[in-house]
Parts: sequence; structure tokens; C-alpha cells
Amino acid sequence: MNIQRTFAFSIAILTTSLLQAASPEVPSFRKDIMPILFRTGCNSGACHGAAQGKDGFMLSLFGYDVRGDYHRITGEMIGRRLNYAIPEQSLLLKKATGAVPHSGGKLFDTDSPYYETLHRWIAARAPDDEGEVAEAVGLELSQDAFVFETSGAESSLRVLANFSDGTQRDVTSLALFHSNNASVADINHDGFITAAQPGDTNVFARYSRFTVGAEVIVLPPSKGFQWPNPPENNYIDHLVFDRLQKLRIVPSELCDDETFLRRVTLDLAARPPTPDEYHAFMDDNDPGKREKKIDELLQSDEFSDYWTTLWSEQLRIIGGNYAPVGTHLKAATMFQKWIRQQIASGRPLNEFVAEMVAASGSNLTNGPANLYTMLQHKPRFEPKVFAADFSQVFLGIQIQCAECHNHPFDRWTQDDYYSFVSFFSGVKRKPGVEPRERRIFYDTSAPPAKHVVDQRPMPPRALGTVDPAEHDGDPRQALADWLTSPENEMFSRNLANRIWAHFLGRGVIQPVDDIRVSNPPVNAPLLDALNDRLVDSNFDLRSLVRDICNSRVYQLSTTPNDSNRLDTRQFSHMHLRRLRADVLWDTINDVTGMPGTPDGHPQGTRAVQSFPVSGGSTERPNFGGDFFKTFGRAGRNSVCVCDTKTEPTLSQTLNLSVGSTVQGRLYANGRFRKQIADGETPEEIIQQMFITALCRQPTAEEMSGLLGLIGDQKKDAHVYEDIFWSLLNSTEFIFNR
Repeated sequence: MNIQRTFAFSIAILTTSLLQAASPEVPSFRKDIMPILFRTGCNSGACHGAAQGKDGFMLSLFGYDVRGDYHRITGEMIGRRLNYAIPEQSLLLKKATGAVPHSGGKLFDTDSPYYETLHRWIAARAPDDEGEVAEAVGLELSQDAFVFETSGAESSLRVLANFSDGTQRDVTSLALFHSNNASVADINHDGFITAAQPGDTNVFARYSRFTVGAEVIVLPPSKGFQWPNPPENNYIDHLVFDRLQKLRIVPSELCDDETFLRRVTLDLAARPPTPDEYHAFMDDNDPGKREKKIDELLQSDEFSDYWTTLWSEQLRIIGGNYAPVGTHLKAATMFQKWIRQQIASGRPLNEFVAEMVAASGSNLTNGPANLYTMLQHKPRFEPKVFAADFSQVFLGIQIQCAECHNHPFDRWTQDDYYSFVSFFSGVKRKPGVEPRERRIFYDTSAPPAKHVVDQRPMPPRALGTVDPAEHDGDPRQALADWLTSPENEMFSRNLANRIWAHFLGRGVIQPVDDIRVSNPPVNAPLLDALNDRLVDSNFDLRSLVRDICNSRVYQLSTTPNDSNRLDTRQFSHMHLRRLRADVLWDTINDVTGMPGTPDGHPQGTRAVQSFPVSGGSTERPNFGGDFFKTFGRAGRNSVCVCDTKTEPTLSQTLNLSVGSTVQGRLYANGRFRKQIADGETPEEIIQQMFITALCRQPTAEEMSGLLGLIGDQKKDAHVYEDIFWSLLNSTEFIFNR
């Protein structure tokens, strides 16, 4: 902490003490009493802030309804909770001090500042605040980062609140504290931080509706650590390695060419490399061949197909025959075709999104209008549900928590929520000229959303802004302009984080669709740089992908070393990633040479070119087939990224080992019989098998063992089918390494 900040905090604390000493005797309900209820947990979800309250007494969760709370404390049961004549006999005080039975237990002593403040307020007949009362508008911490050299080390954190009248107040004793990972560093209720074990985490302070955090690093022992100065290909490497060096973590070595080729082809083209591609790449002695391969794949049709299906998944494209919902197969095809055109042409991502947000018209002829039918598979358009899904997809922010109360872990209030809902309160879907069609329009006479507490109309207002949006009746164009502006980091950071997560297996913020103050990035400078690169490139998807794939970080081996073996957050080595269900389906078909077609699509359609098709309503989850359901394809029943599952399960193992998926393809389109007939040796057949399935040569040990297994059955194709079965059921095949 620098000298200027230390001095500023000292002056602020001294000023606060002097102001408190000179302040009127009567505490403020909003500035003094409500913070005590918050700090002691009275209005938490586990106590009186629960939906039905507790033990006959209810408060608004975390104090979002101050007027209502004042009435419930002072006027709901007059004479029961407050005793003006004998304040110490007030049930509010006796319960909190444990003088009478209390479900919440004892909260503070009679000699505590909390008791003294409440006692003075009750003695003054518990007045409400008069006139305008300054409210908290932000928080500051005494320190933004802590670095501990040893476990057991301690430090303290103080919290200042900034108020709307320009004053500051030390609210450390009224704030709530928590740690994201107490096994690394914990923080107690007084703001004292204790280092536990090596690692990194964040500690947070919450006061009023604001949460702020400080990063905490607990270093491992320096003895034996030596930074190897690995080469850096670009800014990504510099920022990741700088972080690793500070954490005393050594990155893994670079992966070999075989691993890189398979990894990048699966990640960019959603398929394995062909044997011809393998030999061409391995025979190429150009030092820049990895960069060339990345550029080649970025320009491929498969890249456009893959990112089309990634967007289609998030936008919940399902095709059906239940026309009233407006998600007919023709509409789904039109929407996906439009998305692919945008990706293939390299259209800036912000323009691509902006057109969808402001779209109107027929969902059968205007592809982007399907945003308002596909994102919500319901007969009637529901603005609240749509606004929450919209925010989660395009901003990575889950605002739905603010529907009933202020967000408990972020800055969003009910005012923010209902103002955002108002952008969609006039969206309507009406029948078109044919039963399959729905026409999207905005009813300019529709009233804005009403606040749930006092029923006041909430004009449309973008998240984080103060003034209502200016519009000519349809506010969606104003929303599109704000959302996709290069100045709106909430949008660009969300996109950059999701793109990064696709290639590294986790986001800089994880989960990628839960971006909030209390879930900070594990490497803030890295996310800032990815965001800046995306914006500076005019939201060009391929430019950011090229940077990521060319980085040494992306090309690190999955083999850990002693220092990074336990690292799951800082990208010190690549992690094994199970192939997505659609990519695995196409990969099995490619390596066996026996293609399969997803249900409801024309022959020859690949899984990454398809979307689920339903014979009826599209309101239910639809995985597109049993294989896709087993292997975790998103059912597109919600926008949550958790709908796509890549965790291995017993059902998946059984499907591949004894099910029809692999068994029906072991014949491999007659490949082994043809190789035997052509006079190829067992060594040549095994080698080709490994290259096709795993994109690598067999090791000497593997070759020796398999030749021993074949023995004198060199002409028996069934033996080779058994070997092929073992490769297709291996972890190495199912995972991208």
C-alpha cells in the first residue's frame, strides 16, 4: 500500500471518528440501524430475510425494502419488538443479546457498539429518517492485493464507504467479509486475513449493495524454485507467465507436433486430422508450420460450421413442427443458416449481435428475428425470462437474482433488473400468413415493467447506466447500440472470456456465464488484454482465436511438473478435455470411415452442422438423439453453459465398449480387409490405425505388445478390429490432449 493511500485512509478514519463524536444523539435508521441488521445477519436468507421470514418476523433480504423493514420493526406489532419506555426490555435487543430464546442465537453483547446504537435509537422512539438521506454509492478497500510469503501470516483489511453527499465513512465494523477459498486464505468478521497454504484467491467485503474484493496470494517456499524463462510467442504468454512467476509455478514444456496437430484440428475444425494431413505436417520442416496450420484451419468451412453450432447452442436453436411457438424446422434452418453466413464472412461479432437484438419481421424470412422465438421456447413471450437469458448469454451476467431482491453477490438492484426488463416489455409475436410463421414486432403502446415493491413504472435503462434509454418507441435499437458498443466492456469481456474458455477448457472467469464482482478473473491483466484485442480487431473472431492458438500457453503439454501439478486455474499446463458430444460423434465417424447422420437431417449432415429436431413441441429438452444425450450435448432447455456436459460417465463407457456406436463401425468400411489384401504388414496396419485414431505413431512398447497379440493371425481382420476397438475406447481417443 502506497504512502498516499495510507495517509488518505488515516485522515478518513480520523474524520469519521470526529464526525461520529459530533453527530446527533439519534442514529439514522438507514445509515446506522439497517447496516447493523445486515452485519449481524438478521436480514440474511437464513434468518428473517427468508421469503416467509422466521419465527413470525420478516425483513427484506439484505435490506432492499427499507420502508417495509421500518414498518415491520416499528409498526407491525406495536409494543412487542420495541419498548420506548424501557429500551433494554425491547425484544429486538433481548433476542440479539441472547437474554431470551432466539433461533439465531446470541449476536452481540450489551457492551457492544451495535447494542449501544440500537439502544439510543429505541430510546429516541425509533424515528425514521427525514428528508434526503445520503446513500452509499461505492466502497474502497485499504489494500487491493496481499502477498504472503509464509502460511500463517496475517494482515488486515479496512473498508470505506463513499456516500452520495460526498462524505466517507469507515464501515469495517458493519461490513460482511468472505473468502472465495478459505483453504488458501481466510478472512474473519473483523477483516483480518490469515494465509493458510500456497495458492491464490480473493477476499471480499460487502456493505449496502456493494461488494469489493482484494486478491490474496500465498507463495510456496522459494527454496529450489528457479524460473526457466520460457519463450514467449505473444502478449498472452507474457501475461500468463508473469502470473506464474509471481506464484512460483513453472509451466509445462511445449507439446509435441503430433499432439499439437490433433489438438488444434479438433479445436478449430471439430474433427481429427486425416492421415494425409498428419504426414504432410510431420514432414514439414518449416519452423512456422504451426502458425500456417492455424491459418489454414481458420479459413476452413469446418471452422465456420463449428462456431455456428456453438452460437446455435447458446441461442437454443431447436427445430420442430409445433408452429404456434414459432420454432418450426424451417425457422430453425433459416436462423442457423444466417448465423453461419455471419461467421463465414467474418462479420464483426458486435454487428452480428446488434442485428439480432433490433430484429423484427418474419421468422421464416428474416433469420435474426428468431432470437425472439428460439431463446424462449414458450407460446407467449415472457419479458422477465427473456431479459434474464439475454443478459446471461450476451453479458455473462445473471441478473435474475435481482427480480425479488437486490443481488446478494453483485451490484445489481431491483431497479436495474426491472429497468432492463422494460427493453422487452413490448416485444410481441403474432401469427404470419402461414401457420409456421411468427412475426416479431414491438408494441410501442406497451407499458414498461413495474417495480415489484412499489409498482412504479421502470423506463428501459441499460445495466450500469443512470439515465433511461432514449428511443422512438422501440428501445431495442438503443439496447443494441449500448450492448455492442466498443466502450461496453461487459459485452466484449464476456465474448473474449467465452472464446478463451473454448480453447483452454476454462475461462479466465469461470463459469463463463456467471460474471460478477464476487467471481473475479484469475488473471485480470490477461482478460483485459483479450478484451482489448477483440475490440481493437473490430470484434474479429478469427483474430483473437489466432492469437490464442499461436500462444505458447495454448501449446503447452498436458504433462505436469512438480510445481504445477495441482494448478487448475492459472493455465500452467493444458488440461485433458473430453470431446463434446457432437465432436466425438463426428470423430468416430471420420476415423472409421462410416458416417452417420443426426436425426431429422439430410444424409451427410455432420453433428456440428446439425441442431436438435422435434416432432412436436420444442419446449422440452432435446438432445438430438440418445448418443448425444449420453455424452452430454446441451438439451437447449436453458442458456446455462452447464447444460453442455463433458464429464465422463459409466453410461458413456458402456455405450462405446458394448453399445452399437463403435461395434457397428469396427468393420471400418472394409479398411482392414483391404489392407490385408493389398499385402500390408501388421506393422503398417497398426501404424496407420494409430495415426488415424490418435494422430500419432505407436510407441515401440505398444508395437511390440500388439504384434505379440496378433501372433500368427496376420490375415485375420477380426484381430485388427479388436485392436481398433481398444483405440476407440481409450482415454486418449475420447479426450483432446
